[in-house]
Amino acid sequence: MRNIFLSESCKETQLHTLNPPSWLQVERGKLSKFSSNSSSSIESLIKVPEPPILPFFKPVDYVEVLAQIHEELESCPPHERSNLYLLQFQVFRGLGEVKLLRRSLCSAWQKASTIHEKLVFGAWLKYEKQGEELITNLLASYGKCLQEFGPLDISSLLQTDFKSSFPETVMMARNHVSNTVFFRIGDETIACDRQNIAGLSAPFHAMLNGYFTESLREEIDLSENGISPSGMRAINEFSLTGSLNGIPPNMLLEILMFANKFCCERLKDACDRKIASLVSSRQDAVDLMEYALEENSPILAASCLQVFLHELPECLNDDRVVQILSNANRQQRSIMVGPASFSLYCLLNEVAMNLDPCSNITVCFLERLVDSATNSRQRQLAFHQLGCVRLLRKEYDEAERLFGAAFSDGHVYSVTGLARLGFIKGRKLWSYEKLSSVISSYIPLGWMYQERSLYCEGNKRWEDLEKATELDPMLNYPYMYRAASLMRKQNVQDALAEINRILRFKLALECLELRFCFYLALEDYRAALCDVQAILTLSPEYRMFERRVAASQLHILVSEHVENWTTADCWLQLYDRWSSVDDIGSLSVIYRMLESDEAKGVLYFRQSLLLLRLNCPEAAMRSLQLACQHASSDHERLVYEGWVLYDTGHREEGLRKAEESISLNRSFEAFFLKAYALADSSPDPSCSSTVVSLLEDALKCPSDRLRKGQALNNLGSVYVDHGKLDLAADCYIGALKIRHTRAHQGLARVHFLRNDRNAAFEEMTKLIEKARNNASAYEKRSEYCDRELTKTDLEMVTQLDPLRVYPYRYRAAVLMDSHKQREAIAELSRAIAFKADLHLLHLRAAFHEHIGDGMGALRDCRAALSVDPNHQEMLELHSRVNSQEP
Repeated sequence: MRNIFLSESCKETQLHTLNPPSWLQVERGKLSKFSSNSSSSIESLIKVPEPPILPFFKPVDYVEVLAQIHEELESCPPHERSNLYLLQFQVFRGLGEVKLLRRSLCSAWQKASTIHEKLVFGAWLKYEKQGEELITNLLASYGKCLQEFGPLDISSLLQTDFKSSFPETVMMARNHVSNTVFFRIGDETIACDRQNIAGLSAPFHAMLNGYFTESLREEIDLSENGISPSGMRAINEFSLTGSLNGIPPNMLLEILMFANKFCCERLKDACDRKIASLVSSRQDAVDLMEYALEENSPILAASCLQVFLHELPECLNDDRVVQILSNANRQQRSIMVGPASFSLYCLLNEVAMNLDPCSNITVCFLERLVDSATNSRQRQLAFHQLGCVRLLRKEYDEAERLFGAAFSDGHVYSVTGLARLGFIKGRKLWSYEKLSSVISSYIPLGWMYQERSLYCEGNKRWEDLEKATELDPMLNYPYMYRAASLMRKQNVQDALAEINRILRFKLALECLELRFCFYLALEDYRAALCDVQAILTLSPEYRMFERRVAASQLHILVSEHVENWTTADCWLQLYDRWSSVDDIGSLSVIYRMLESDEAKGVLYFRQSLLLLRLNCPEAAMRSLQLACQHASSDHERLVYEGWVLYDTGHREEGLRKAEESISLNRSFEAFFLKAYALADSSPDPSCSSTVVSLLEDALKCPSDRLRKGQALNNLGSVYVDHGKLDLAADCYIGALKIRHTRAHQGLARVHFLRNDRNAAFEEMTKLIEKARNNASAYEKRSEYCDRELTKTDLEMVTQLDPLRVYPYRYRAAVLMDSHKQREAIAELSRAIAFKADLHLLHLRAAFHEHIGDGMGALRDCRAALSVDPNHQEMLELHSRVNSQEP
């Protein structure tokens, strides 16, 4: 859902209706150069849409909310825990923390107190894990299963609490009445045991043993009560045996309705369970859900719901399913999903928004979400999300009401919706003043200044966007606006520098697209091609120019203006970019190579390594799976499968895949994988000799220099860890000879351990000069400087990559040493505002404890334990601080 809420101009258009710009229609090299006369074409290319209003729960102080959730989890009754983990999930989703939100969702599933919650959260996790079938199959080959989110046996798990037996009825004196009663149904009579039938329900007991005239009759007419003779015989059999075996489905439905009419709870329950066990397809579920809701049959309803949820998202293309889920009233929702109604519609809304945020289905589910909300936090989320959808649909009055309701309930972020609507309705000054009021009333956050910038011009807008970036460097829009403004003024280098600021640490597709447009305006087609190839690597289905054109189509058209490379050219270019730590450039070269007849398995594998380095784990896993599909041999495929398992946390299985590959063929990659997995999975220091041996075996096998450089670098690290500095230096120097630039860092460490700080500093300076992405190099060099130069280097790190947390921690520690406690805490708070990092929270908690702020320390401890519930040092600090609180 991250990129679905685009500006209103971002609508799909069929490709054939788009007239390509002139630069796509002329021969290579025949375009006029970028000049003042091309300003109109620049305007058509360089458009920066307004920042999206995200349909997420975004509290002003997420640390406070996470701390409250943790505190409530410590003391709440079991039935409230899943909802608290769901709220935690929503907080992490608003922060963009994918790993953390999945863990919260898993906790909600694990702590579910009802079968309905288990059903909803299990289906949600299954939906989240789409595309992971390869991992499941690989684990299954070792007799191991992923955490199972498959169908539940609802009939056995959902227990029914029967009411106490019906009260004794004063029985009439009827010594002459037979113990056998005959029920007439049409032309047939069915003989039944009077007391067994009376035992089915209070109404039957009163009828057969009470003051009703039927209690004196031996024959009673039931012809008008919707039961057939065969159905009545089955009911009589149940009254004798308690069993409904061998009864066809249609008759079970007939008995269910009869049991409901005459309040035969045990008969109804048995019927409910029996029918529920027969639900095996979506058609069954659709047909039977109506009966389940009409007859108040929770087991059957839950079984039908389970079928729908386990077929997400496909089942939302079935109008019958959508009608059932969207039209259910409060009572029907209670029958279908018990107390988990809010969780259910959170899930359905998530899926529907991913399919089409503007659809009627999405609106219906969000309306049910609003109906299901039971507390302020839930209402904030529901009102805000429905407001976002109403805004997209241009239903402005209703959107304004919803955003206002969310804002009144405490969701301050919903002011963005109110401000946009104010502007749409011609109240620009009101929108500006509304944002100003929020800024002055709450902790100022980056999004507040970003939003206010939309309602002012000139220097005021620029100042607000600078402030937005200062408070939250992860916001894309400020960089894009500044870069586009500079480009329109033909400050080309400044424009590129501005957009590159964010692309150094965040590979945002919309930022890559804007830079692509810059290069088009400059007629630098090679650079433009590089960016569109990076875009397609990250998102093969991405659409550009306000979603009107497929990126793949633009790639074809731009390629016409760039010379072709031979295979040898590609390898030379890849070495050059890899050694200069130009990861986006390397992605582009690999994309080119994949278009040729090169062996694709190894290329997809290299692509996955780059994507991991660029912090794009989902795209990396997709590339790794493609590597498995395109492997040229069994031993190569086994290596890639081993990396799939390793990267998903299944280290032992990854190790076994490496061993299987080695048994087929002694290859570089198999030995490298085994060494890597063994070094990471074994805590035993003695295994280092085995790792060394494996890396040496790898280096003896054929491979290209890029990978051998990595192996030498890893081998050097093992030697350093065991004090073998001469051997380590040899490895690093060997790696540098084959242009593995990152080996400068290892060699610097060797110099430092030999007490030669100057040589270490110089070595890291060489890396800084060679690497295009060098924030980590500045960070490492800071360890080899005096304090002033360390401070300078770490400031540079924060400029290049504000997401790296070490500089904030270092600066805060220096301030604390200088007894500047408030400044130290402010330094940590600066980063915590946009990054939920355990180490930052831990250090700030310790600082709060040091200055005697127990409440502040406790808050940070609880928030940190929401990030990592098992962090030992955090648990100890929390216990200590908690014990000191009154």
